[in-house]
Amino acid sequence: MHAMTKENLKAAFAGESQAYMKYALFANKAEEEGFKNIARLFRAIAFAEQVHAGNHLQALEGINDTSSNLSAAMEGEHFEVNEMYPAYKAVAELQEEKNANRSMHYALEAEKIHESLYLQAKEAAKEGKDIDPGEIYICPVCGHTAWGKLPERCPICGVLGNRFRRF
Repeated sequence: MHAMTKENLKAAFAGESQAYMKYALFANKAEEEGFKNIARLFRAIAFAEQVHAGNHLQALEGINDTSSNLSAAMEGEHFEVNEMYPAYKAVAELQEEKNANRSMHYALEAEKIHESLYLQAKEAAKEGKDIDPGEIYICPVCGHTAWGKLPERCPICGVLGNRFRRF
């Protein structure tokens, strides 16, 4: 693939991914405000953006077998934990941006767990086995991820466990 086409696909993937996320969050807000059909419109178009992002990633040959996908996921989480979020958090602290600092802290702590969970999944996949995590719980405030047992409180942000979303 030509370098410019590859860069264009990467940029398009990033843009479509951001649009998907933004519209999904906009849908939540519209629903919260009682605009059910506007929420539905946002969700529908968010799905279209997800389709576009998926097509771009497929063209970039970025979707592979599960073991390779887990490696890519672990690499992304590792980068976030060891480089990206520590640097972003340091800038937010330096500039005394309290909300940004909290947001970076929440993400950093949750990403550490994600990297570990992907590693466990990769080890299982290498042996040709699926994982059996039991229930998976995600904190709606900070993204903390728990397997098997619902925590009484989130260890990162302190939110009550009964607010976690079960997967």
